[in-house]
Amino acid sequence: MVNIGLIGAGRIGRVHAGHLAHHIPAARLAAVADINPTAAADLAGRFGVPAYGDHRYLLDDPDIAAVAICSSTDTHARFIIEAAQAGKHIFCEKPIDLDLARIDEALAAVEAAGVKLMVGFNRRFDPSFRKARELVQSGAIGAVHLVRITSRDPAPPPLAYVRVSGGLFLDMTIHDFDMARYLGGEIEEVFAAGSVLVDPDIGAAGDIDTAIVLLHLRGGALGAIDNSRQAVYGYDQRVEVFGSAGMVAVGNRTPDTHVLSDAHGVHSARPLYFFMERYTESFLAEMTAFVECLVEDKPPPVSGRDGRQAVVIALAAQRSLRERRPVSVAEVAG
Repeated sequence: MVNIGLIGAGRIGRVHAGHLAHHIPAARLAAVADINPTAAADLAGRFGVPAYGDHRYLLDDPDIAAVAICSSTDTHARFIIEAAQAGKHIFCEKPIDLDLARIDEALAAVEAAGVKLMVGFNRRFDPSFRKARELVQSGAIGAVHLVRITSRDPAPPPLAYVRVSGGLFLDMTIHDFDMARYLGGEIEEVFAAGSVLVDPDIGAAGDIDTAIVLLHLRGGALGAIDNSRQAVYGYDQRVEVFGSAGMVAVGNRTPDTHVLSDAHGVHSARPLYFFMERYTESFLAEMTAFVECLVEDKPPPVSGRDGRQAVVIALAAQRSLRERRPVSVAEVAG
């Protein structure tokens, strides 16, 4: 039984808390910490575990073997460093940080302490995307030629979030950059174009809400990612990998699979509304994989390097958008 402390009692923290408490037999939710003591107490009270307003109580508890960091992005690197120095294994939601120097500092602390770090790219654990990777890796579609990813949210986030998120590429597209690596291999160059078509206030906040990013992958394959902050029909999540011997595609998930054909057309259910519904299974599989890597003493399936590389690609995309040119990932990697 692995005792895990949760840091951050927000939306994703509540998801992970429920899984640790009830759905992963080898894990035990040991305590909850949040800078908002009321939020910590509310979540901890659901599961009968201690609540703290200071995460350091979790780090000082010798019975807690690991922590799940689900707090705001600006705290991730610091909490990773502190957890590593306390000898705790670490699960951390993406991104590790928005600054590569801070990420490197956190990864160095993890290595020095000899603890495990897993970064939360949950889409790798979605059954459909995982099957697509298995088919690609098995050679079922031959050599990869094209990777296409569509990722569109049903509605833009609050402006207060936009202002601190790091921008669309670091907040939203970062999942797609990781998925492109997961399915097609390393990304060597990006060329990004973006616009403000959904909400002018997003532009006023210094961000974009609509983007296309072209990718050059190692070995010559090409990729394309398109993003929008608002798809009026629901959460649009699709992937296609085309190769020399075939193609594998993953479509949207819907609440049901009915198809109604009538005089007005052919109709079906809209996609599931947002990521909490679409990726329910993947969040559980992700945390289960983290616990398994602790119990079985094996490397985490999503490493700190994976977390760093996704940020590197996002920063390259930002530079490409700003300078209106293709940008080599190596330019940014440091």
